[in-house]
Amino acid sequence: MITGRGKALLTKFEFVLLLTVIVGTGAAAQSAGSQANIPKPGIKDAQVPFASLKPTASIQIGGTADWVLVTDDAVWVASTKPYAVVRIDPKTDKIVAKIRVPGEVCSGLASGFGSIWAPICGRHAGLIRIDAAANRISGKIPIALAGPEGGITASDDSVWMVTDKNGTLVRISPSTNSLPQRISILAGSYNPIFSNGFIWITCAEGSTLTAVDASSGAVVDTVQVGPNPRFLTSGGGSIWTLNQGDGTVTRVDEKSREVIATILVGIPGVGGDIAYGLGSVWPTVLGMPLTQIDATTSKVLKQWAGQGGDSVRYGFHSIWLTDYKKGLLLRIPEEQLMKR
Repeated sequence: MITGRGKALLTKFEFVLLLTVIVGTGAAAQSAGSQANIPKPGIKDAQVPFASLKPTASIQIGGTADWVLVTDDAVWVASTKPYAVVRIDPKTDKIVAKIRVPGEVCSGLASGFGSIWAPICGRHAGLIRIDAAANRISGKIPIALAGPEGGITASDDSVWMVTDKNGTLVRISPSTNSLPQRISILAGSYNPIFSNGFIWITCAEGSTLTAVDASSGAVVDTVQVGPNPRFLTSGGGSIWTLNQGDGTVTRVDEKSREVIATILVGIPGVGGDIAYGLGSVWPTVLGMPLTQIDATTSKVLKQWAGQGGDSVRYGFHSIWLTDYKKGLLLRIPEEQLMKR
């Protein structure tokens, strides 16, 4: 996902390119700038043209398309021109609802408690709550996201979001839309996900992953990952972080909370996304729309190079991938992706 740009050092990236994939067992988008133009050479030996994939659907969402979310019966994506959250029926690949919102959705969407939760940035900043059955806004909570390219997640009993750059993680009660708990985490943390009883939050302005007990709100651990981790996913017993500083993916074991793999993917820079499905991890960035990492071996299996990309999810036997700049949502069936 992308709402802006920042800066990075090419010399550091060039050094990283000299490395091979490191897999070890341990005790076990910002303001416009040059980072968007950092080369993304990827993994040459694994690359095929993105044009070799043939989507079964290409859905025009709006001026841009970002922040894909898959629920039990729908696929949701945010748009600009107009500002909206769009609902797609995966049975027909048709747009069935377009819920207008008062500003740009600048963060990942979350699903929980009969609602879609959409953080809005800008003049009308706040957290929009959408009734998923009625396809309409049911409330707005006057809390701002810490910054663009942030995140939001839902646990068994709460919704979670970071609300300032100092690292304030808030617990939101879905029954009252109130904030019963505020938790201090590392400054520069923005993106949370819920997995197996814990909230995991990346520190995009550092190189750490924080684990918070979702029941008590206690910070239980911090883990050193790659530089500038932002987007993350869970699956295969692990948390996977997409590290914008050097274009690697870090794999952290959920039980031991130790790094078990650092995977060279070659996709540094702002924006992007990462998802889990089909026993694989799927990073995306503009200019390198899709990469497949085997979740058992932590190896890059294939990388589709070309135009497009920026937000990705798996569901309904398909990868759902945005072409941010063209405002498109592409549906790519799993049988195409798993060909060898």
